[in-house]
Amino acid sequence: MISCFSPVKSTIKSKDNKNKIILYIRNQYLPMEKNSMIKEIVRKGIVIGIVIFLVSITATIQPKSIISASSPQEQAQERSVADNRFDNFIESLMSLAHMPALSAAIVIDDELAWANGYGLYDREYNKEATEETIYLVASISKTITATAIMQLYEQGYFDLDDDVNDYLPFTLRNPNHPDEKITFRMLLAHQSSLSTDLPTFFIICYPGELELSGYPHPILEELLTQGGIHYRPQVWNDYAPGGDMYYANIGFGLLGYLVEIISEQSFEDYCREHIFEPLDMDDTSFKLTCLNASNVAVPYEYLQREYYPYIHYNIIDYPAGGLRTSVVDLSHFLIAIMNDGVYETTQILSLESVEEMHTIQYQSNTYNFQYGLGFQIWKTLSGTTVGHTGGLYGVATKMVFRESNDIGIIMFTNKAIENQIDRFAFSMIELLLFLKENGFRTSRIGSREIFEIMQSNKFLSFDYNINNQRIESLIALRDG
Repeated sequence: MISCFSPVKSTIKSKDNKNKIILYIRNQYLPMEKNSMIKEIVRKGIVIGIVIFLVSITATIQPKSIISASSPQEQAQERSVADNRFDNFIESLMSLAHMPALSAAIVIDDELAWANGYGLYDREYNKEATEETIYLVASISKTITATAIMQLYEQGYFDLDDDVNDYLPFTLRNPNHPDEKITFRMLLAHQSSLSTDLPTFFIICYPGELELSGYPHPILEELLTQGGIHYRPQVWNDYAPGGDMYYANIGFGLLGYLVEIISEQSFEDYCREHIFEPLDMDDTSFKLTCLNASNVAVPYEYLQREYYPYIHYNIIDYPAGGLRTSVVDLSHFLIAIMNDGVYETTQILSLESVEEMHTIQYQSNTYNFQYGLGFQIWKTLSGTTVGHTGGLYGVATKMVFRESNDIGIIMFTNKAIENQIDRFAFSMIELLLFLKENGFRTSRIGSREIFEIMQSNKFLSFDYNINNQRIESLIALRDG
């Protein structure tokens, strides 16, 4: 396994002095990291304090006076003031969570209503993020893979409840239930009885410009079938296919392989011809070599008040999490899935397929979300939200829309969500994006909505197991 951690410390210091409260809290919090009990107390205090702070600050960016402004010039001025305050607030939340860069977009109905970038996507070369900056988007990739499968389904190549063994060159069976078939629908809905991704498989990293030999076949066969070189029984659950939901990335690796087998094209070529090009997604690819690498955000990890960059890496199971794109490009896809499969005059999926993808396939209590076909679904008191989150080394992403008002948001950052404070800041940015087109009405910010969004982002957190030994080893690696 090639490590994707680059032992080069970023020497650029934060220039954000706009929010003394957040900086003060951070400076008080970080020295306490060694004491977990104190850290938890401080963490809870921060959440309570920031909620109060948000309500008071949001009142100052609420552009109520736009409504009463008597002239277009006054209205434009008020909007400019509100936009500046909004930007400052986003940057303050980024600072709280140590996000080097953030790019975001808002979709309303069938249009890209707003997009922007903040911070530095490459700290070493002082490159500023924009809405065109390209990010590794992790598990949002699954929505693209599902779309490719559904396109082939629409063309009559298979039925969703067909046994995938009819198409694979090897026999895929849970050895605990050898007579139970595994279907396309089960793989799409994480119901195949595949279990935890084995360490060093899904998260194995290799330099992004290299091509990997042996994947998807025979590596998938060797990993999933008894007697295979890489086979471990832990890859399967004890229950039968269709018995419960278990989020298994390797299932989407299998779906990517099935796209290749059925279409007789490489997975990248199929997606480019049938999804990316029809949707004008020119800065989107599963291959780093197909993109302008100088416009790709560098992933970072933040340790002991310092930023550490990763190299641009790929993951072996790329149909599950290896897509790179910009928020502008992905907004075209989001518009299509919000509008019955249509972007402008191009239809990539039928209405029936889109509805099926956004429908809960199997009720499950395993996670804090349900799953359709390639899409996460959150049912809360505030309504239904559909989309997907994504998290990897130096990556946190989200693409969702609310069925109640046809507003969607996309947000990418080049740092993982590592703790509760990171998740809080990420969630508040998401909430602000949804509120931006609604005039920032303070009455709409309630604790219930805040914590519903935080719960929806719980799956983003990546267990980095940050401890003193790990920190010391990284510093030793850096210092040679």
